[in-house]
Amino acid sequence: MDKLIVISGNAHPELAKDICKALKTKLADAFVSRFSEGEIRVKINENVRGKDVFVIQPTCPPPNENLMELLIMIDALKRASAQRITAVMPNFGYARQDRKDQPRVPITAKLVANLLTTAGANRVLTVDLHAGQIQGFFDIPVDHLFAVGVFIDYIKDLKLKDIVVVTPDVGSIKMARSYAKRLGCPLAIIDKRRETPDRTEVMHILGEVKGKNAIIVDDLIATGSSLVEGVEALHKAGCKSVRAAITHGVLSGPAIERIDKCKGLEELVISDTIPLDDHKKHKRIKVLSVAGLLAEAIKRIHWEQSVSSLFD
Repeated sequence: MDKLIVISGNAHPELAKDICKALKTKLADAFVSRFSEGEIRVKINENVRGKDVFVIQPTCPPPNENLMELLIMIDALKRASAQRITAVMPNFGYARQDRKDQPRVPITAKLVANLLTTAGANRVLTVDLHAGQIQGFFDIPVDHLFAVGVFIDYIKDLKLKDIVVVTPDVGSIKMARSYAKRLGCPLAIIDKRRETPDRTEVMHILGEVKGKNAIIVDDLIATGSSLVEGVEALHKAGCKSVRAAITHGVLSGPAIERIDKCKGLEELVISDTIPLDDHKKHKRIKVLSVAGLLAEAIKRIHWEQSVSSLFD
């Protein structure tokens, strides 16, 4: 393990420390700051020549700052002759624009893939991409992990009966199926129409949910409008209780206010791919750690072992 280097930017140092703890190694010393006018200043304070370097940096809010930090750190490591650089992005930002579905719109997921490759990344490690096909935007290896195992252990400990897994849209069916399979329960789909990027209108529910304990699963929660509308629709359909298991807790704008007003939501379970600020903490929000999952993936990548079992 003497050739393994774990380094972190300013996006999520707590997660980086937890990963290092699981790996039984120390976090490498790096200076990531700003010049007086706001430009990002980076200096790697350790010898990384010939080393296998893993940069822990989710592109969570503020996404522009964190993405630019990551690119500059990769450039610094490449110029310091690191043998291999893996960008560990628990939350892969700019993923929601992954196709040209309207005139004159960008494909930002592809743009970010190009930026990472040009900066010098040799590999990318991420968790629950917004769309699996984003892996195809890269010309370098991408290890796409799923947080379902972390959430399933917690859900099983709740010892709920008559569970139904609910997906808030057809795009999350594959993820919902993996939850339903592990829990041995049925699946339901909320059919909705998106009015604006931040507002949706629930149409109807496909599947039997009456008298059941519903668990809504998704990869990301931003403003929380989809979740709140889904919870209300499920209660109207006769659900006994509604919980949500969502990997990336962006929780932007009025999300916390909406969760506070949504009395029908028993609990929102998120992972720590994105740091939860103090002002976003809520008694009904439970945070689970993906540090163990990422540490195991890093260890296997470093030792050139199979990572495929972590994709399940």
